[in-house]
Amino acid sequence: MLELRTVNVTRYVTPLREGGSLPALAEADDDFLYVLKFRGAGQGTKALIAELIAGELARTLGLRIPELVFANLDPAFGRTEPDEEIQDLLKASAGLNLALHYLSGAITFDPLVTTVEPRLASQIVWLDCFVTNVDRTARNTNMLMWHKELWLIDHGAALYFHHSGQPWEEQARRPFASVKDHVLLPQASELTTVDAEYRALLTADRIREIISLIPDDWLMTEGAETTAEEQRNIYFQFLTTRLAESERFVTAANDVRNALV
Repeated sequence: MLELRTVNVTRYVTPLREGGSLPALAEADDDFLYVLKFRGAGQGTKALIAELIAGELARTLGLRIPELVFANLDPAFGRTEPDEEIQDLLKASAGLNLALHYLSGAITFDPLVTTVEPRLASQIVWLDCFVTNVDRTARNTNMLMWHKELWLIDHGAALYFHHSGQPWEEQARRPFASVKDHVLLPQASELTTVDAEYRALLTADRIREIISLIPDDWLMTEGAETTAEEQRNIYFQFLTTRLAESERFVTAANDVRNALV
């Protein structure tokens, strides 16, 4: 059975970059450092849900992603934080958050420096088309080089259908228009082969197992009109429908790539 560890945050180390989400480097009670994503940040728990689902799908497909853990933030945590914005973020994020194991010494992937071989590029492009991840561009690759290997990070912008308010059924069947901006698309010459392999790997049971990891209180936010289980079922139906019709986004991605190269 798929499980994520839960750690307790013991020390806020430093914010990692400017911006609405203000992720932070934090230490936990297992003495490891984590990149902490806050439930009280701009996109709320939906960004954490996207991070969790896309990250564990990537792991299932054999791609490298730092360990994901649930990170518990005590309501009293951060009361002595001098920065008011950070203090407000910590207060709004009491309870379960999501964190990625910190890859110490990793450097940002630069497509001008490192060439990604076609198979790996195709695997990553396929994943991002599948989960509709709009945030893997040359401007912001969301990939790291660590010990000479490529690691994927930051999937909070995936599954954007859950922000749109539009019916999920239509969006599940659409090609992925943003693939045109994907930093690895020019190298992704094996999408059709990868599609067949990944469709076999991603069973309905595995997808359901990943979705079952989502904590109830990430789903039952203020104004929620359906139960947590009903919302999990929407994610399941979206992903299984998209997988069954993956030929649509693969064909569209190949067409865009052929126009580029």
